[in-house]
Formats: sequence, C-alpha cells, structure tokens
Amino acid sequence: MKISTYIHFNMATKAPALHKILVIQTAFIGDAILATALLETLHASLPHASIDLLVRKGNESLFSNHPFLHEVLIWDKKGSKYKNLMSLLSTIRTSKYDLVINLQRFGATGLLTAFSGAKMTVGYDKNPFSFLFTKKFPHQLDKGLHEVDRNNTLVDWFASSIKRQPKLYPSAEQYKKIEAFAAQPYICVAPNSVWFTKQYPEHKWIEFLQAVPKHLVVYLLGAPGDAASCARIQAAVQTNSHIEVLAGKLSFLESAALMENATMNYVNDSAPMHIASSMNAPVAAIFCSTVPSFGFGPLSDQSFNIETTEKLSCRPCGLHGYKACPEGHFKCAEGIEKEQLLSLVARL
Repeated sequence: MKISTYIHFNMATKAPALHKILVIQTAFIGDAILATALLETLHASLPHASIDLLVRKGNESLFSNHPFLHEVLIWDKKGSKYKNLMSLLSTIRTSKYDLVINLQRFGATGLLTAFSGAKMTVGYDKNPFSFLFTKKFPHQLDKGLHEVDRNNTLVDWFASSIKRQPKLYPSAEQYKKIEAFAAQPYICVAPNSVWFTKQYPEHKWIEFLQAVPKHLVVYLLGAPGDAASCARIQAAVQTNSHIEVLAGKLSFLESAALMENATMNYVNDSAPMHIASSMNAPVAAIFCSTVPSFGFGPLSDQSFNIETTEKLSCRPCGLHGYKACPEGHFKCAEGIEKEQLLSLVARL
C-alpha cells in the first residue's frame, strides 16, 4: 500500500499509527511457517514498521535469519506453562505495541492479546477473549480458503490485498551445509508425521522408492525422532538407488535449503509440506485422512495433491489426524498407489 494511502487511512479514522506490531502464532511448526505469509504482507504494506513474532519454544530457529523481524518472542509451553505465559504477558505489555495480531483461536493467546496493552488488537471471533479485541473476524473453514488467506483477513482493513506466499530465509552458511548433497539430481522424501492417519505407510513408501529412477539420489528428511523409521525404509529398499537418511542431521532451515532445488519433494500433510511451500519448491503432498479443502495444502508454483481415487464415506474423518484409523482399514492411505507418485517424477 502506498504511504499516501496509509496516511489518509489514519487521518480518516483516527486509528493509531502502526509502527510496532506483534504477530502471535504459538501452534505447531506448519502453522508458524504459514504465518510467514502474513509477515510478507505486513512488510510490503508497512515497510518501516517494527514487526515481532511470538512462537512456541522449538520453532524459533525457523526465523533466525528472517529479514523482516525485529524480535522473536518464545513461549515455553512445557515447563511452568502458565507461569511462563504470565511472564510473557508482562514482556508484551512493556513493549507497548501499536497492533497485536492473534492468528489463533485459543484462550491463552487470546488473554495475551486482550491484555497486551496494545492500541489495537485483532483476532478471530472464535477466540474466547475476542469480545475484548478491537477488531474480530470469522475463521471460515467451510469457505475453501487457504489458511494463508484466512490469516490475511485479519489485516485486509489496512494491508495490501496482494496474495503473499509463506517464505523462510536460510542463511549462506546453511546453503553451504547442503551444497554437497545437491551435486546431482535428487528428490527429498519426508515420510513421517506426528499423526498416524496423516502418514503414508512405511511399506507404501518402500514400494515407491524401489521404483524411483536410478539416476535420482533420495534424501529421507525429518526430525531426530524420525531417523529410525527412515533407516527402516532405507534398509528395506532393494534397488541400486542411492538413499541417504538425513533425518535429525539437518536443521529446519538446512532442510528448507535442500528442498528448494529438489526435482520433487514428497511429503505428508505435515510440516515438511509447508517448508517446501516456503521455498517455492516442487512438492507432492499426500493426503490420507485429511483433504486439501481444509485450507492447509501446498502453495508452491509446482504443487500436486495426491489422494486415493476411491470414494470413501469416512473421509475426511477430521480436521486433524488420529493415532489410528477410526474404521480400522486405513483405505485413505492404502488406496494411494506408487504410480501416482512416480508419474510426477516423469513429468518433471
């Protein structure tokens, strides 16, 4: 938005100047990554504003090189959760923000927003503290909007309407770390998810990887806790393909740097999908129990959704995953065939 438009807005409505802004997103990794699209929008609209971001402990490393952030605040939810929340509230009040934007619908962050002392507070009407917000907007899961678009509704009363993609910023050192891995054509596979019903089964990954063209190196990505599963997949693939387990060996941003130039990134409906989107990397997202219409699908220019072709009355079984298939058959995953994944390698 042009500066002249911004000045007119303030004069017409007597709204406070938005020089210091806090964005709150203390949910999981994927949600924090999707919030970066809003950071892009805010910076494009208010390039001189100081922007802070509040995330849960463990997600802060995603933003270590972010050029638009002044400070990253951290909420430690595991140790003395509510004591830390109150300490955080004190920090926020001391900062005297012009605007606090809450991307969540839960009471704890609603409390931080409502009692932040900010001149303006914005959030979703489903938040139990929204009656104390300056502005509140509906969170519409049933309208086919992507979560990035839903987040943007919180700021479209002053910010640019141009759609922004989520974006992460690996450092030069992090690109250097993965340089050797990118010496020949490769694909990345992130085979795991926190939720069983969001995860393409190990035996199906094995079937796929056994058929991957031999000239492609395969890197198995994930957190340290995913290394054992990746090792089992590597050991079970009986081909001449070069497969290397990098789960637990790369940071979030190093993984992002590696995914950027992959021939294809194969992921579940989970955090690695959003990491790929943040790098505009080619991505094939496998949806088992969930569906893209929930608004959390991939956003890269080359994005592909892979789902079972069978019409299942039980799918989707919920917005989030489960620890086991509620019906016991897991057809939403078992019905996805390796040819659906392989066809994308041939296309690219």
